[in-house]
Amino acid sequence: MRRPVAIVTALVLFGEAVGIVLINAVLATVAENQNMSLAGMDPAAMSAGTWVMGGVSGLLLVLCGLTALIAGIRDRAPGRAGRIVLIGCAVVHGVLGAVTVGLVGWAAFAFMMVVLALLVLTLLSYGPEVRPQAQPPGLTPTAP
Repeated sequence: MRRPVAIVTALVLFGEAVGIVLINAVLATVAENQNMSLAGMDPAAMSAGTWVMGGVSGLLLVLCGLTALIAGIRDRAPGRAGRIVLIGCAVVHGVLGAVTVGLVGWAAFAFMMVVLALLVLTLLSYGPEVRPQAQPPGLTPTAP
């Protein structure tokens, strides 16, 4: 069950990356077309900052998705750096989920919590594996 969960998590993160880039593209276009300053800030700077934020957010989500996808394809736990990436992504989704409830609504909150649940399930399903204890040489188990 852990392979499909990791692959679904990766696909959802890839879709979210596209959505974030598109939303920021719309916001950057609106900020540029309004030609209004916010607290004296240049509209071109606001537009450029929105484009950069969209690109960076999209790249980070793709990185998280690739980490989950590689874990799912290999059916092995991600390394230390991969786990840190997935944990960071889960924390960001938890915080953004709390923020979106008030700003966007319950549907956005539900989506963020589904993504958070997928990330946590991926992390837990690829948790540390228990290795059997090796028997010291010369000792054999005896029957009673």
